Amino acid sequence: MKKYNIKVNGKTYEVEVEEVYSTSGTPQPAAAAPAPSPAPAPAAAPAPAAAGNITIEAAVPGKVVKIAAEAGQAVKKGDPVVVVESMKMEIPVVAPEDGTIAGINVSVGDSVETGDLLASMNA
Repeated sequence: MKKYNIKVNGKTYEVEVEEVYSTSGTPQPAAAAPAPSPAPAPAAAPAPAAAGNITIEAAVPGKVVKIAAEAGQAVKKGDPVVVVESMKMEIPVVAPEDGTIAGINVSVGDSVETGDLLASMNA
């Protein structure tokens, strides 16, 4: 065992380190730390959705777990458009009236806050 003093944030610590030997009795060099892998490229942001004259907003903060409608799809009042998970409950966000979805502004996995624009539609 070898003793070392290490200083961290101005405080000194005494540590003991054990030397490890191979079967030949010679000390083994410490393994080099693996080179950090390059950070993955950020995911491309979804293309901006077409703007409709009716907005569909998140009523609660949560995570988008399902997209139930797609751009160009006709929906009736009350049809689910997006499903948000909040407090371990899945909450469907529904069309406020009959119309056509103009665009979806979120993706599955996105975190949303109350009032965030989820989708838009035209009556």
